[in-house]
Amino acid sequence: MVFRKPPDGGWGWVIVVVSFFTQFLCYGSPLAVGVLYLEWLDAFGEGKGKTAWVGSLANGIGLLASPVCSICVSSFGARPVAIFSGFMVAGGLMMSSFAPNIYFLYISYGIVVGLGCGLLYTATVTITCHYFDKRRGLALGLISTGSSVGLFIYAALQRELIDLYGLDGCLLIVGALSLNILACGSLMRPLESSDSPPPEKACVEKVPDQYFVYHEKEKNVEENISILEKGYVDEKCANNMPDYKQDSILNKNVLSSINVNEKDTYKKKVVEQTNFCKQLAKRKWQLYLNYWEETMVLFKNKVFSALFVAILLFDIGGFPPSLLMEDVARSANINEEDYHMPLISIIGIMTAVGKLTLGILADFKWVNTLYLYVTTLLMTGVALFAIPFAKSYLTLAMLSGILGFLTGNWSIFPYVTTKTVGIEKLTHAYGILMFFAGLGNSLGPPIVGWFYDWTQEYDTAFYFSGFCVLLGGFLLLLAALPCWNACTNQSSKLPPNTYSYKVASSA
Repeated sequence: MVFRKPPDGGWGWVIVVVSFFTQFLCYGSPLAVGVLYLEWLDAFGEGKGKTAWVGSLANGIGLLASPVCSICVSSFGARPVAIFSGFMVAGGLMMSSFAPNIYFLYISYGIVVGLGCGLLYTATVTITCHYFDKRRGLALGLISTGSSVGLFIYAALQRELIDLYGLDGCLLIVGALSLNILACGSLMRPLESSDSPPPEKACVEKVPDQYFVYHEKEKNVEENISILEKGYVDEKCANNMPDYKQDSILNKNVLSSINVNEKDTYKKKVVEQTNFCKQLAKRKWQLYLNYWEETMVLFKNKVFSALFVAILLFDIGGFPPSLLMEDVARSANINEEDYHMPLISIIGIMTAVGKLTLGILADFKWVNTLYLYVTTLLMTGVALFAIPFAKSYLTLAMLSGILGFLTGNWSIFPYVTTKTVGIEKLTHAYGILMFFAGLGNSLGPPIVGWFYDWTQEYDTAFYFSGFCVLLGGFLLLLAALPCWNACTNQSSKLPPNTYSYKVASSA
């Protein structure tokens, strides 16, 4: 399907607003799960690594299922997926209020809420990219700030709701707020394709030929019945046999003829329906093979191959602070009276600033988005190495702000992906990359929690996190540089709709 040229405005700004609030409502609680994490530690008495699985699943399972989410959005559209996912997020949060143990939370909060968030994220990013081209960086930056603003507000909101209504009441209220996603999803009007036929004509053309065959055969049966009835009347007039004898003989002939025709028609219908199902299965299998062939083509792109390694290592090391920073402060014996603002809220508001700032920078022609993304990875690794040396609220707050700002590189990640593979392959490629991001989100917090359970301190855990992020940044830089230098010679050999970064940076 070839989409109409992105309007870069108009209804696209409505899409930006509703996508912002969609991410605000769905990601507010999962990203601010650090507040709930402390309550679950006290309520269930499990280890830090085991309890951290709840938040890591909520933030990772949706990304792990990104290929499935991408297929859903491609098949059904952003609007139906968004509405359905709104029910999932709200229902999962409400069910979590009745959790009897940590294992129930793995399902209700981790899987149900996490999968709903993944579907909503894919829907909002995809439809925004369809509506914007020249201003795509700004649009993606704006919608991605929704989750960050949600983190900032929900961190304080959930803490206040817990004080007033308890943990269960907090989850019920937050779940009710998530129902507003349904209203946002209803406004996600799809961008029509440029070559779409009229609806009536399309419906007629899509009807399989065998259904017309069935209709013709049914008409033949009716014609046979009418002929037999006509013969019955003529014969009755010609003969002087009693009426009841003529009726019984002719009725038997009519019924036997009808039964024979119906059996033959039924058998032919079964055969034709079986052939139709076989052809449909072959078609679906061919689509499945095409999907994997396209995936292999994507991985032949060096930049794309490096991106999936970098995003995996980045999320293993970079995600745990947003979940565990409150517990880091408590483990460092920082007095709660020194708290001027929750550390998670600082991460949230600075992430919003970072997403918006980096999104605006990505729209400048002189900015190379790949180098910008690599820079954020390297700086994040250095900041993670500094966490073990922070022993006061002020230093932890400063590091939280720095990490939050650098985590805003999520806003330029779809931009980098689009310029790498093209808008036509965005859904496919982005789903693959988000799968590895979800794997990192799911593994990162439990690994850090296990390090704490093993060593009874967070220092070793954050050294490990910093090393992972730095490694991913250096690998991406090394993999991209040869591709960058050779892109002028290889640009003619690239597949259609695939862009090298030299072209992308000046596009």
